[in-house]
Amino acid sequence: MRKVIVGAFVSLDGVMQAPGGPEEDPIGGFQYGGWVAPYFDETMGEAVGAMFAKPFDLLLGRKTYDIFAAHWPYVGADDPIGPLFDRITKFVATGNANLKLEWQNSQTLGSDVVATIETLKEGDGPDLLTQGSSDFLQTLFKNDLVDEINVSIFPLVLGNGKKLFGEGTTARALKLVNSKTLAGGVTINRYIRGGKVLTGSFEFERPTEAELERRRNLK
Repeated sequence: MRKVIVGAFVSLDGVMQAPGGPEEDPIGGFQYGGWVAPYFDETMGEAVGAMFAKPFDLLLGRKTYDIFAAHWPYVGADDPIGPLFDRITKFVATGNANLKLEWQNSQTLGSDVVATIETLKEGDGPDLLTQGSSDFLQTLFKNDLVDEINVSIFPLVLGNGKKLFGEGTTARALKLVNSKTLAGGVTINRYIRGGKVLTGSFEFERPTEAELERRRNLK
């Protein structure tokens, strides 16, 4: 079976919008496009390379696909990511299932995106890696399709912007498999499924009258 693996750069407050440049995604008046660049050093490059070291296909939302298609085919052979992205299969979530995609080895996920991904996961082939695609990720999280999350957390707060997790995400525990902190303060974390969310309590076995009153006043 194939796994769906989320790869994401996020700020400390969970924003993942436009990490690559000012014009990447200014939708909603986002003013901080390119916020990853100042932190991108040799060790960060090695971490990205490690993420792409194993065989994978790309699983992309339409907007991220358009960003990638306007960039990676044109970087030249000096950047290994460009030829790699050209070569692998790109599966694209789009509202237009008949859309003709010009970038080689690209295909849409069809009209029923969830069913198509479920079928892909059950089949043979490399894992399915997401990049960016914040809107599309909400569909994956809502339908509990994500098996692994590789998230790089950057030491800054961006306030507003598209976030990794939104309303409707399926609740579940995660298991931290490994974590690494880079010199610039970026932490790279890999999580896999960890089962159901467990709860407990630090409350008194017999609540105080003050606590009972507090509960009565909750809105």
